[in-house]
Amino acid sequence: MNILFRMRCRFLLFLTFLFISKSFFGQKDSAILIITVSDSRTAEGINNVKSTFTFSFSETPKIKFTNGSGKTSLFVFPNTIVNYDFSHPLYSSFSKSKKIGNVKNGDTILVDVELNPITSRTLREVVVRPPGTPDTVFNSEELSVADFEVLHDGRLVLLVYPKQLKKGSELLLYDGYQVISSFDIPDVAEEIFRDFRGNAQVICKENVFGLELENDKVNIVQLPKDYFMSYIAPIIDTSTTKMFFSNFNKDYPAFDYFAYDQLDSAYKKIVKIEDELMMELYRSEYKWVDVRTKLWAKQKEIETGIDAEIWVGANYFTQSIYYKELYAPMFVKNDSIFVFNYYKDQLMIFDKNGEALDSLAIYHHYNPKLTGWQKKIIQDRYTGNIYAIFDKDGYSSVGLIDLSNGEISEKVKLSFRYVEKIRIHNNYIYYVYRPFESAQRKFLYRERLPYSFGASQVPQGMETSIETGK
Repeated sequence: MNILFRMRCRFLLFLTFLFISKSFFGQKDSAILIITVSDSRTAEGINNVKSTFTFSFSETPKIKFTNGSGKTSLFVFPNTIVNYDFSHPLYSSFSKSKKIGNVKNGDTILVDVELNPITSRTLREVVVRPPGTPDTVFNSEELSVADFEVLHDGRLVLLVYPKQLKKGSELLLYDGYQVISSFDIPDVAEEIFRDFRGNAQVICKENVFGLELENDKVNIVQLPKDYFMSYIAPIIDTSTTKMFFSNFNKDYPAFDYFAYDQLDSAYKKIVKIEDELMMELYRSEYKWVDVRTKLWAKQKEIETGIDAEIWVGANYFTQSIYYKELYAPMFVKNDSIFVFNYYKDQLMIFDKNGEALDSLAIYHHYNPKLTGWQKKIIQDRYTGNIYAIFDKDGYSSVGLIDLSNGEISEKVKLSFRYVEKIRIHNNYIYYVYRPFESAQRKFLYRERLPYSFGASQVPQGMETSIETGK
């Protein structure tokens, strides 16, 4: 009875606080000013533009940065003047003033700003080399390739189907010449996932089927999908004693990368990834929902300890057109860890213990409509090189990222149009392709890159936990 009485009292106090705060803050009207900063040539939003705001009633500036869509926002009050200045390393600076008139509480003011690129500081010219002639790796008159994975020894695991993937599928171990082993999947297959040990896993609707290879023998292990996605998929890579993982959640605009030392069971946070503006909008969604939703969110906060703002953001703001899942992949090569923090325009470099070594400016993700940037980075698990994927007019290109300066010096364009499932292994690009309006099944092809890089010390797991957010 005492517990029930205290809960009722807490609930009544919370309702009282809501009504008092509403009447108190309602005396001061405020509007939200949303500014979109875009490229004058392409009309695409510009990320990480430094936005400095000053107000007629205060000399203290407020500094913010635009998000991946080029947007930033702040609260403004009636009958004030807002001065704002925008600056970015690749664009000319721009200043403007705006007078805020008689606005009502909750009004939205939209402002569009265009910045002109600085021609003297453009990115290095892209040199496109002709790729090699496509080779057919796997073809069949009865089976189509839905997905595949290249193992470290060059053999392939193929997910194939006769008619439709959801109607029945099969897993093949293929050495490039013949099928060594096969397995009928007793579930609705979705894709192939490569875990931190380098083993191929078939993600299905209800279960996950893992492959453990011993020479030419294939052992199948079945796991519940919920268990696999919660405890195995978040592990990104391993080194000799370290295990790297993240707490990424597709419904939250921030996550952390961690290192776990298997010798002394110690955890270390490597870096925090956050879209700051997205987080601000995510949490501010709580201010605009109705009272019933606020009460529900507060009750969930009491039950779980998670802020009510997060409950509202996860259930409402993630359904809007403004929310974008985070993408900041991590890679391990030799004794270094590379994190592409696109929300800071930085390639962050750490040593094998997670200590920061350096950071490089990166801009290849800018102007995606112009460049065809696909928000996807992949690694050659044999050479350790890292490539960015672009798509322009249906033709895919891979750009080699120079890890010494963060730039893409050249792109290699693939021969076919509308290819799928791009992987890179030992200087070869593998992909699935079927000619447009053709009766041909989906075949697996590969093309030789114009490089001859040797092997590097590269762990065999997936390159990024963001893949688990699919």
